[in-house]
Amino acid sequence: MKKKNLWVSLCLSAALFLGACGSDATDTADSAAGSATDASGQVTAETIKEAGVLKVGVKEDVPNFGLRNTETNEIEGFEIDIAKKIAEEILGDAEAIELVPVTAKTRGPLLDNGEVDMVIATFTVTEERKETYNFSDAYYVDAVGLLVKKDKGYTGLADMDGATIGVAQSSTTADAISAEAEQYGISLSYSEYATYPEIKAALDSGRVDAFSVDRSILAGYLDDSTQILKDRFATQDYGVAIKKSNTELATTVNDLITAWGEDGTLDAMITEWGLGE
Repeated sequence: MKKKNLWVSLCLSAALFLGACGSDATDTADSAAGSATDASGQVTAETIKEAGVLKVGVKEDVPNFGLRNTETNEIEGFEIDIAKKIAEEILGDAEAIELVPVTAKTRGPLLDNGEVDMVIATFTVTEERKETYNFSDAYYVDAVGLLVKKDKGYTGLADMDGATIGVAQSSTTADAISAEAEQYGISLSYSEYATYPEIKAALDSGRVDAFSVDRSILAGYLDDSTQILKDRFATQDYGVAIKKSNTELATTVNDLITAWGEDGTLDAMITEWGLGE
């Protein structure tokens, strides 16, 4: 699939994400009960088999990674394909899955509360986050970038002294940009938003001077009036996140991700979704 430069106008409210616990195909009350656990309180491949469904936190506003198709109401993308392949390996059925929409702010709490078994949602692996969650090896590597309006005349971060940058709540983006800005001796301010479409709307209306997140995500929000600057900040490794106590499940998933990285499965998915640069 060729990379699609989408203009996404999916202005979802934060309340939708905070309250969304239904599956992609059908909303159910089962999510509220949390994931099935064994006698020790762990979620394992066996308890998932017993439950008959894999619950995965995913994005629904990120083109090519996890985006809700407005025609079918299905969430589609690279990370959705990974989630379905894990379900196929554990349950023997790629469709035995409940996709729970998350944001950068809600994905951690939903995992902590046991409302999802794992999160596959452009979740960057950091040393700090590894203290709280088990992460798989990286299934995708990216870098933070900047999307700006062409008529602003920006050519790079060095031109942006005094600019306001729109970032996602609870993301690591602001830290990455601030570290780079310090080297240039410039001052920036940040505005946080619950969803990526909200940041894009803020950019279009002039409330922020730039929209910043990982470059592959920004590519989905490009339009004729915007451009992604050449700057790259802080390598971002995306991993599958699993609750710290669920070590057996984490090992199972990591073994799958490692195998798919070695046999070309992940590369094929990346190519299919137009994510290779």
